[in-house]
Amino acid sequence: MGRIVVISTGGTIASRWQGSGFAADADGSEVVATAPLPEGVTVELVDLFSVNSPRLTTAHQLTLLRTVHEVLADPDVDGIVVTHGTDTLEESAFLVDLHHHDGRPVVFTGSQRPMGTADGDGPGNLYDALLAASTTRGLGVLVAFAGRVHAARGTVKTQAVALDAFADPSEELLGKVGFGKVTVLRKPERPRALPLPAMPELPPRVDMVMHHADGDPVLLNAAVEAGARGIVLVGTGAGNATPEIVEAVAAAVARGVLVALTTRVAAGPVTEIYTHGGAVDLVAAGAVPTGTLRAGQARIAVLSALLGSDDAAERTGLLRRALGAAGSVLVGA
Repeated sequence: MGRIVVISTGGTIASRWQGSGFAADADGSEVVATAPLPEGVTVELVDLFSVNSPRLTTAHQLTLLRTVHEVLADPDVDGIVVTHGTDTLEESAFLVDLHHHDGRPVVFTGSQRPMGTADGDGPGNLYDALLAASTTRGLGVLVAFAGRVHAARGTVKTQAVALDAFADPSEELLGKVGFGKVTVLRKPERPRALPLPAMPELPPRVDMVMHHADGDPVLLNAAVEAGARGIVLVGTGAGNATPEIVEAVAAAVARGVLVALTTRVAAGPVTEIYTHGGAVDLVAAGAVPTGTLRAGQARIAVLSALLGSDDAAERTGLLRRALGAAGSVLVGA
């Protein structure tokens, strides 16, 4: 069925008890050894790093992105599985998906329970990921977890500790795994892949600011003063805030800061409905609405746009392309 390369990055699937809590400790070979292999699959390992995923940096994620491209430069590789911590898996998977132009699959997986536990979910998730990586094509970057297969775009962690940890609250399920078979239920639409970014010596700072009752521009302005080149504003409802925050967004955009607008609501798109500080005014002030992408993935889209150009107009265009906004080229692969 295929030659699959597993890229190990740590996370709960590689975690063991450290005396006061669990932390990534096992190397990739130990992780791979926990799972049976689908029939006909051979596995090679890239032991990239082993960290808890809340500790991941942009440098880690860009290293992972470049490693994926280097592995796929070998035409004899049939697919890739990335074992990853669940806390930031949605961000890393989306970053790889934004720059993925190959029909061969890259499948992210992990676990909610540490390795070696009697009820651990890591071995089953890894088996499913290997199966998906060896039998699917043209679906972009995937997330295999708890017997389900998700498109990277839009998929977020929806359960803190439950085993069925991932979903796209705004889309139907992409596929299922059962009885040694992957059943694909739909084909995702994805924008044309962005070029592979350079490895900057100092990655651009991109911050997230959430609106709430009594919210004011203090944190947004502080991010700008701290040197943020990109900001994700997490609005209420369909993407709303206040007139004072609209003014702060306009001032940030005037300084060359790339601002994206998402919402703290779990499902549904950012929509220009309300004025008096709502999405109508925020978009008019220069914020780019992110559709159904939520904060973590919206931040990755901003980061990729910033890495793609030094020109403000080009960066905005790249961000809209990453978001799949009107005017970008959509592909069903």
